[in-house]
Formats: sequence, structure tokens, C-alpha cells
Amino acid sequence: MNKVRDSAAEAVADIPDGASLAVGGFGLSGVPEALIRALYQQGAQGLEVVSNNCGVDGRGLGVLLAAGRIARVTGSYVGENKEFARQYLAGELEVELVPQGTLAERLRAGGAGIPAFYTPAGVGTQVAQGGLPWRYAPGGTSRPEAGGSSVALASPPKETRNFHGRPHVLEHGITTDFALVRAWRGDRHGNLVFRKAAANFNPLAAMAGKVTIAEVEELVEPGELDPDSVHLPGIYVQRVVALNADEAADKKMEKRTVRS
Repeated sequence: MNKVRDSAAEAVADIPDGASLAVGGFGLSGVPEALIRALYQQGAQGLEVVSNNCGVDGRGLGVLLAAGRIARVTGSYVGENKEFARQYLAGELEVELVPQGTLAERLRAGGAGIPAFYTPAGVGTQVAQGGLPWRYAPGGTSRPEAGGSSVALASPPKETRNFHGRPHVLEHGITTDFALVRAWRGDRHGNLVFRKAAANFNPLAAMAGKVTIAEVEELVEPGELDPDSVHLPGIYVQRVVALNADEAADKKMEKRTVRS
């Protein structure tokens, strides 16, 4: 049951080109930076990423994005990353935008073995009706063909159904080939504890991955974690990587605001 790997490089070594990844984090909080850097060094490309956002320029998933390693993103927030916007609008990147709560539930549902569910979020919008630009044509929005559309691939309409007189849209659970997450504490069996804001999309991403890899700031022995404090049981985790002191302390602030 010892799931610890010697390094992040070893843990991500078998992620192939074209793999789908669920990645934890929100902004720069709780992002599995060490695993992302190791995957960058490993060289996998054509990746399909499911994450709340795609990092920022030079941090988090932004490292893979800038290297042209990501082919598709399913997420709910795409701000703070100029390269993301450039690739999307130029037709280089496929993007599926999902309401944030819906994305969270799609990941949780996939991990729980629930194939689909109904939600009122998105009813009456293009989320349900279809037509959201998933991918623009080469050249993007700035150079549409004369008389034609610059959208190469648009979202399809979704099934809707009334419950108690209120319309709901059908959304599908998400599962991925791998998941990369970051935890505060973890043991060799893969039981994880997340701290404060880092308990964002990390537990949900971990549930959705068929092979989940967790980097932990503090590795402890089985039995040291209070069972009542465990946020994610080890059954969802296949590999654990212990961060060194510098990696554990590497927590960049996205925006710093202080009083005058």
C-alpha cells in the first residue's frame, strides 16, 4: 500500500501524448506546481486539461500552455492569462467553458460513478442552447472568412427537462486518464488533507482521475492523520510525491493588496 514515488518525474513518467488530466487549484492556490513542472520536462503534448482555470503566464498550467502542450481546456475561468486568450482567439486552442459550480459537480459526479445529472445552471443561455465557440478557425476572430463564421467548432445543444415546474439542463460527469493535485498533508496510503483555500478543486479533481497523483507538503506515516480530518481517502489516490521544503514553501500570490 506504499504509494510514495521517489520524485515527481517518476510519478508522471507514463502520462502519454493526448492524455486527459484533471488538475486541482484555483488561481494559484493549491496548484500542483511540482507535478506540472515535471510533466513539462517529460514532454507530453496534445493534453486535454480539465481545471478551474489554466494558470497564469509562467505559473501553473500556464507553463504547459505557453509551450503548446495543451490542446483542449475544460474550465470555468480564463482570465489572468494573456497567452490563453491569444491561443483561443487565434484558433490554436479548444476551450469548453462551464459554469463553476457545474464544473465542480461534473468532476465529483464522475468520481462517484454518476454518468450525468440535471442542474438549473445555464438554462436559457448558450450553455444549454449551444453555440458557444469551442474552437475558432485558423486565424481566429480577427480574420473570419468573407461572409462566413470564424467559429470552427461550437458547443452542441443540451437536453433539458422540467422538474417541479423549473427547467434543468443535463450535464455529464467527467472522468480523466490522470489527475494532478496538491495537498497539505498526506500519508503513504494516499489519504489527503487540504488546507484552507487549497481545498478548492483538488478533492474533486482527485476523484475524477483514473490515476491520481498527489504532491504533498508534509508526508506522514499511516495512522498519524486523524481519520476525522481526512478530506480525501486513499482509495482515490494511486501515487504520492513528497515535496521538499523549498517546493512546499513555493506559494506565489496572484495579486498582492496592502493598506496604504
